[in-house]
Amino acid sequence: MNVLIIFAHPEPNSLNGVMKDITAKTLRDNGHEVKISDLYGMRFKAVLDENDFSQRQNTEQFNPMMEQVNAVGTGSLSQDIKDEVKKIKWADMIIFQFPVWWTSPPAILKGWFDRVFLPGVVHNIAEGKMYDTGLLRGKKAMLSFTTGAPKEVYSSEGPHGDLNDIFKFITHNILEVTGLEVLPSIGIYGPAMVSKEHVKKELEKFKERINSL
Repeated sequence: MNVLIIFAHPEPNSLNGVMKDITAKTLRDNGHEVKISDLYGMRFKAVLDENDFSQRQNTEQFNPMMEQVNAVGTGSLSQDIKDEVKKIKWADMIIFQFPVWWTSPPAILKGWFDRVFLPGVVHNIAEGKMYDTGLLRGKKAMLSFTTGAPKEVYSSEGPHGDLNDIFKFITHNILEVTGLEVLPSIGIYGPAMVSKEHVKKELEKFKERINSL
């Protein structure tokens, strides 16, 4: 299996970094191929703008989706986007590793979706190729994360609500739209609020889950 890890944390030595490394090593030890897009490390541009397109269809008014459709058709995407698209096409599974900030991933990950999940690459709305007929059907995806708050804060009775419901804007409205099969998310909740021993046990559980993929 070819696995692409999208890593969205500014600190390589963070717990997210540890989780990313565990994921990569465990999968490789199990015979899988792994590629990593370290968004902060590669200084990935998170803003979709006119600089993404070397050949504009309309130079008078910028319409992002129209320019994306044109660029996919003409092959005139910027090189950083081409590189990420190539990884998506290579991958059988995409794992997103990130911290939860303000109940969502860092903005750099949203920017990755904005620029890389292109019409004609992940879906074709005009032809109705979405969800079960999306262009990434047959591939899988999974969210892997950490939170600042403990798990009870993200329960259905907690003040923030169930994190699985909060994440639907990613799991359903982004990933499943493309045909990706979304596996259950895995996270470590409130690591800064518990003992190192507890975090160690959580990492052991995390490795077991990755081992089962």
